[in-house]
Amino acid sequence: MTMTLEPLQKQFKTLRLAETAEYLPDLIRYAESKEWTYRELLTEMASYELKRREEKQIERQLKWAAFPAHTTLEMFNLNEQQTLSQKQIKQLSELTWVDQLYNLVLLGPAGVGKTHLATALGIEAINQGYQVMFITMEELIRNLKAEEFTRKAQIRMKRIRNANLVIIDDLMFMAMDQREANLFFHLINDLHDKASIILTSNKGPSEWGELLGDQGITTAILDRVLHRVEVIQFHGEDSHRMKNRTSIFKEESVQN
Repeated sequence: MTMTLEPLQKQFKTLRLAETAEYLPDLIRYAESKEWTYRELLTEMASYELKRREEKQIERQLKWAAFPAHTTLEMFNLNEQQTLSQKQIKQLSELTWVDQLYNLVLLGPAGVGKTHLATALGIEAINQGYQVMFITMEELIRNLKAEEFTRKAQIRMKRIRNANLVIIDDLMFMAMDQREANLFFHLINDLHDKASIILTSNKGPSEWGELLGDQGITTAILDRVLHRVEVIQFHGEDSHRMKNRTSIFKEESVQN
C-alpha cells in the first residue's frame, strides 16, 4: 500500500515551505527514478524552495512597483535613439550607480524612449534584488496630498520612501502650487542620500523653477537631485511612438 504524501505536504506548509509542499510528489518521483541519495534530495528541496521564494518576491516587487508596461533593456532600440551606446546601456544595467546613490535625469521630447529606459532599468533593478517604485508626477502629487488622509496613499508613499530606486515620470508635466511644491521638496529631501532617483522630463533643470513656482524650493531640489547625477539628453524629431504607430488607413498606391 502506497503511503499518501498529504500529511507530509501539510507539515511542509505548516513549516512555511508551501512551494516545496506543492512540488513534493513530482520531486519524489524524479528522485526515485534517478536513485538520488538523501543528501541530493534534501539539497534539491532546499534549492527549489529558495528559488520559488525569490521568484515570488520578484513578482511582488514588480506588482508594487506599478510599472506602466513590462519593457526590458533588450527591447530598447539603439538604432532609433542613438543618445546612448551599447556600452553605456551595459554600464547602466550593472546598477553600480544605484549602490553609489547616483540619480539619472532623462530629458527630451515626448515619445523618444525616456519612460521605456527608466522602466527597463527599474525592472532590471528588481531582478537584481533592489526595491523599486515607479510613479508619474501627477500620481505622486495626488498621493502626497492624500497621504495624511488615506491608507492607500500612506502605503504607496511608505514604499516609495523605503525603495532603493524611485522613478518619477513626466516631471514638470504640471505646474505646482506652493503646497504641492513643498510636499515634493520634502519627498526629495527624504530620498536624498538614501535612494537613487530617475526623473524623466521634457524640460531641462533650468526651466523647473517656473513650474515649481518658487525659486528657493527649486534651488533646494536641484541641490539634492544634481549632487550626484547623470543627465541623458534624448534627441530626435520623430518620436518612437510615431515611428511605430499603426494606422486605421491602409496604404494604397494611387495612380492619377
